[in-house]
Amino acid sequence: MSRPSIGIIGGSGLYELEGLTGVAWERVRTPFGAPSDAYCVGTFAGRRVIFLPRHGRGHRLMPSELNFRANVWGLKALGAEWVISISAVGSMKEAIRPLDLVIPDQFFDQTRRRASSFFGDGIVAHVGMAEPVCADLAGALETAARRTGATVHRGGTYICIEGPQFSTKAESRIYRGWGVDVIGMTNMPEAKLAREAELCYATLALATDYDVWHETHEVVSVEAVVQNLLKNVATAKEVLRRVIPLIGSPRECACGSLLESAVITRPSAFPPATRRKLDLLLRRYFPARRPATRPAAKGARRRG
Repeated sequence: MSRPSIGIIGGSGLYELEGLTGVAWERVRTPFGAPSDAYCVGTFAGRRVIFLPRHGRGHRLMPSELNFRANVWGLKALGAEWVISISAVGSMKEAIRPLDLVIPDQFFDQTRRRASSFFGDGIVAHVGMAEPVCADLAGALETAARRTGATVHRGGTYICIEGPQFSTKAESRIYRGWGVDVIGMTNMPEAKLAREAELCYATLALATDYDVWHETHEVVSVEAVVQNLLKNVATAKEVLRRVIPLIGSPRECACGSLLESAVITRPSAFPPATRRKLDLLLRRYFPARRPATRPAAKGARRRG
């Protein structure tokens, strides 16, 4: 595996990251299929950075079409230990205005058709999700965001809907009644999979609109979202340039050992094919068994 790196998943409007040197686009084969695109690997401020355009270059994939498992697996395989997710969101609170930045610390999964775990097929694991965001990484992200002069909100709940349609007014009002802060379509099951992969995960959410609940604000439209996206992208890139040097190494949080007691299946019951498929996640705790070697037959000659 490559040396520890910082992974960045670019959301709507952010398809490349300027300032990287020694850039190479790397395609990764995963047991779960193809990621959204090749990964852009380079160096920034002396740190190795792995960038993935979540929707593919040119924005070719809808939220429901994203292969979240492959995307996160590819980052892990390339050596990422930290993952910053850049996401466009709608605001569900008056205080969070369009163009504000939000660093949520909780997620509510309202999606319906997405594979949300690497496990299954004979190996069961239950990873804790009480604190889905790495506090250390979120803290660095907040520091960097505030240094840009942007309005930053630390904490809050991100509700993830299936999409690709925006909410109805009834849905938006119900979500507000639940007390959520922002609404988006991509951070679940991304955050769940990052936890299973023992990656530090945090989101930089870019508010583009007030969804459709705000009676005195214009109804959310693609045109308005795109216009604010373009304004937010420049800020997001500046945050990334500032946060990369702040991310410490080695990690001091508990994110890197989340699977230590999460796998419930007895190792002796692991199906061999599933154990091989999940080797990237399991090898640290359950080393692969080497096939037993047969003793040489009596009188057999060994070849040196």
